[in-house]
Amino acid sequence: MDDETAEIELLEQNLNKTRQISQRMTTILNSFDTRLAKLEKSILPLYTSTQILNRRANNIEKALLKIDEVASNQEGIAAEEALILRGPQPGQLPVYQEALERLNASIAFQSSDRDILDTARLVETGAKKLTQLFTKLVAEGSTGSTPAPNSEISSAPFPATLLTTLRLLIAYMRTLPLPASHPSHPAAPAIMSTLKDAQKGYADMRGTWSRKCLEAQGKRVIDRADTVDSIVAGKDFGRWVESLLSVADEEYKYIKELSPLSSPNVVASSYNSLLNPILSLFSTTLTSLIAFIKPALHKYAFCALAAYEALLALQPRWDALLSRRGSENAKANELKDGLITLRGICLRSFPEFLADIKMASLAKSVPGTETSVGVADFVNNAVKYLDRLPEVHGAAGAALLQLGDGNWKMGEGVTVGKSSKLVDGDEQLILEHFIFDVISTAINSLTTISRSQRRPAHGSIFLLNNISYLRHNIVLEPTHEALLDFLSRQSQDALNSNFRTAKAAYFDANFSPLLQTLTDDPAGKSGQKSAVKEKFTRFYELLEEVLERHKGARLLEDDPDGRQSIGEDVVKLVVPSLQRFTNKYREKEFSKNPQKYIKQSPDDVERQLKAMYR
Repeated sequence: MDDETAEIELLEQNLNKTRQISQRMTTILNSFDTRLAKLEKSILPLYTSTQILNRRANNIEKALLKIDEVASNQEGIAAEEALILRGPQPGQLPVYQEALERLNASIAFQSSDRDILDTARLVETGAKKLTQLFTKLVAEGSTGSTPAPNSEISSAPFPATLLTTLRLLIAYMRTLPLPASHPSHPAAPAIMSTLKDAQKGYADMRGTWSRKCLEAQGKRVIDRADTVDSIVAGKDFGRWVESLLSVADEEYKYIKELSPLSSPNVVASSYNSLLNPILSLFSTTLTSLIAFIKPALHKYAFCALAAYEALLALQPRWDALLSRRGSENAKANELKDGLITLRGICLRSFPEFLADIKMASLAKSVPGTETSVGVADFVNNAVKYLDRLPEVHGAAGAALLQLGDGNWKMGEGVTVGKSSKLVDGDEQLILEHFIFDVISTAINSLTTISRSQRRPAHGSIFLLNNISYLRHNIVLEPTHEALLDFLSRQSQDALNSNFRTAKAAYFDANFSPLLQTLTDDPAGKSGQKSAVKEKFTRFYELLEEVLERHKGARLLEDDPDGRQSIGEDVVKLVVPSLQRFTNKYREKEFSKNPQKYIKQSPDDVERQLKAMYR
């Protein structure tokens, strides 16, 4: 019990101690609480001030960051502005394009603090710099050495390296803002105007360059027209026009590919400007050719026909060329105007040629002189003319159809009725008619000249020589066999018939007097000795005249076979008659000395006659 009491007392003592300790702890904590309250009261203003300072510090830091950002942007804009103002540098075109794209993007999204109008002006400047580069490259490609005058020209030179750069440049220039694609872009109207000027400059430079490349060749065609064959000269002009069309075709491909503005109407208008110098050169060259032909149309008629035929063949290509110029320029057709002028010259050449042949028969010979029995100049010209006609039959047929069947006779032809009027497709027929009239006119002139000769025998040789020359070179052995395709049966019959007539007239004028001396007189005096002596004497006198005449008046000099054939006919005509006459009167002893009158035997006469035709 005492133990328990002692323990209880001990516990009570410990409890009292614990209570005392708790009271002291409470007192201490209360003191701490009071102190903390005082401390909090003291620190609170400082804390509030610190928060304010922290916010200010954050604001200052943000302001500094913003200032740095603005400064950085200003440096970038200044750099881009310097890049734009400097213009695209070699090898840096993509960099320049990217800078312009950023400026356009800032305008589109208004993402820049920069004034939009200032940015638009900078974009406009960039577009102008690009067009300046474009113009510079085109100018470089449109200068230099032109092709040689005697070379084939299919295009005006354009260096491949420049084309590559231009293609890249044009690909971007076509993306620049324009009123149609970017109606709200402030710089779009100005850029549109700039690109129009650049495109106009391109057309002017390429047109001038193309003309320069073609000019020397065109001048060469005119300069050498007098030194080469007329048809060759006309075909040379045709080839030059073909080169001109080839150059124009190539330039159309270029302008479609390299135009900053690719709309069809703008391209057509620019192409028309490009063509103007080229077409002006065509008109000038054609005018020079016509001025060359007109004063000597008789000499250069085939030049006109060949040129006309060449232009007719090129008309479809020319029409295709004109269709690219735009509807507003469709009325102008330089080739059509040139064809009309050339056709007028060709139409004039046909009646003038026939008139020249006809006028040859009216020319008066010089008193005291004899007309040469050789081939007349107008006959030689007629043969040459007909030989060349098939080479330009297309142009000749078209022109003659335009002139009208028979109208080349200058009023002498029969008026053609409507039912028989020739139309397109009748070129072959009208050429046959014209050739027949040429042959008929030549024959009539020859006949007139031969009949006007003072000595019929001389005139007969002239007629036979010329008719034979016509027949030989037109019907028998023409230089160009194609002539036979345009030679009607009527023309061949006319030449063959007149050849036979001329041959008969030759025999009659030169050998009928010989044969007449060997015939018996109807009065019965031929058997008298004196008459026989006179006949033999007269025969050999006339034979001597014939031999002497043929020494100075050669027959068929250019046709040895024909001359030999006529010689054989002469021998068959003269020698048998002489043989019969000699045999008949030699037996009758008309003279004690027959050799005095029979100066040559028939064999000797035959040898002399044959020698005359060798």
